[in-house]
Amino acid sequence: MPTVEYLNYEVVEEKGWDVDGDPFEKASEADLSDEDYGEFEVDEDEYILDAAEREGHAWNHECRAGTCATCAGIVVEGEVEMDVPPILSPGEADDGFRLTCIGFAKTDAKILYNAKGSDRLDILV
Repeated sequence: MPTVEYLNYEVVEEKGWDVDGDPFEKASEADLSDEDYGEFEVDEDEYILDAAEREGHAWNHECRAGTCATCAGIVVEGEVEMDVPPILSPGEADDGFRLTCIGFAKTDAKILYNAKGSDRLDILV
């Protein structure tokens, strides 16, 4: 069963941490709430957003179908596959963006969730 380590993208921006560095290392040393940083296990057939909600987290989302990008996250490490063609462009997918509403963790993963506000995401949400 894969483990997802998560970090709120808004915290990364507020603290001025480098997304391309290792914000997870900084997060582990910071005094962040469980809502902003932590980890949980994901069943093989479970969407990451569903697992987050099962764990009591209220991550942003709207459509749950991969068409709005409100639930966008950035996979910093690991493999996350999406089961339907998402609204993401090939470039955004190459930059690590995944939609947590349709994303499955295939391996342990580190995800910056709540990344819809990233300037690297071109989709208007």
